[in-house]
Amino acid sequence: GYYADRWKKVLIPKSSPTKAYFDTSDQDPFCMYNYLLDITTWNKSIRRGFIKVKVTDNAGNTVESEMNSEASTFQQYKRVKILTGFYQDLDKISKISLTFSTKTLIGPKHKLRILQMRLKSLNNPER
Repeated sequence: GYYADRWKKVLIPKSSPTKAYFDTSDQDPFCMYNYLLDITTWNKSIRRGFIKVKVTDNAGNTVESEMNSEASTFQQYKRVKILTGFYQDLDKISKISLTFSTKTLIGPKHKLRILQMRLKSLNNPER
């Protein structure tokens, strides 16, 4: 690993292309692939909770995101941007599924109605 305050001095002078991952996992190979999830919701009332993203590629490989530690607030016709990370990078995504959770065991279960959604790779923005 590299010290966060000295990464440029170590990585940039190298002649070979180098990737630096600033969000890392606790599992080998330790890199995280970051995506920006941009959601516009359609619910009339405010919903507060967590989104978990699952993506599947054309070959049937599936990877699930790590849950964000902070709850998001979803309002009608308001855009919410959520940074989400995966342990594995899938190239050609064929299916995206979202799970909304309030993390409460008691009380009513709520659905989150999605009007529009966009998932963008931050590691590979051309996708």
